[in-house]
Amino acid sequence: MNFFTGARKRVAEVAMVALAVTATCSGLTWAAVSLTGNGVDAKAPAACSYNLTNGAKPVGIPTFNESAAARPYTAEIVTNRGTVTFEALTDKAPCTTNSFSFLARKGYYDGSACHRVTTRGIYVLDCGDPEGKGAADPGYFFQDENLDGAKYSAGTLAMSKTAPGRNGSQFFISYADPDFPMSSEWTPFGKVVSGLGVLKEIAGDGTRDGSTDGRPKKAVVIKSVTVRQASVNAPREKHG
Repeated sequence: MNFFTGARKRVAEVAMVALAVTATCSGLTWAAVSLTGNGVDAKAPAACSYNLTNGAKPVGIPTFNESAAARPYTAEIVTNRGTVTFEALTDKAPCTTNSFSFLARKGYYDGSACHRVTTRGIYVLDCGDPEGKGAADPGYFFQDENLDGAKYSAGTLAMSKTAPGRNGSQFFISYADPDFPMSSEWTPFGKVVSGLGVLKEIAGDGTRDGSTDGRPKKAVVIKSVTVRQASVNAPREKHG
């Protein structure tokens, strides 16, 4: 669900809704949302693997230890507009949450601008590109996971991607339930536990060009991301 680059388009008000290639930069991104999905995403590998690319801001590649990656954590995303805290779904998307934690600890997201907000059809804030354009990756990519029955209700964090099966650093946060059943194509990896109002306020300001799909009217910049590991014996909230 990576949404920038190419010509900016409004949300289509038809049965096959596609929030796709919008933008302020060159290059091609994968179409964002369809009601039916195309089933082209590759299946997640048996073991998590991170594959090298020529990323815009390479910070190395995370290692993966199954037991360590499964340990619960919460992450605090501090922006110039307020703070959003989420619980990582390490039991359901360990490859993804391991990558997010790695990038956060490296300071990868610090100073990056959230590059897209949508206000019709789907309701998301899109972040995670250090260039603020919606096309960059961190120097590696990894496959999808946790897609069976995936839903994108309010408070869901899920991976954006520039092409099927190529997850990197970009992610979106749903601030309201979508108006239609979205196909399960974007890896859900977290649930907001506080700060949903911050996202709604950002969306309430609208977009820079007045469309329903574009850059936030008021800049949204991530100042820092802090990962807080849960106690080994702490109970874990279950999400359906």
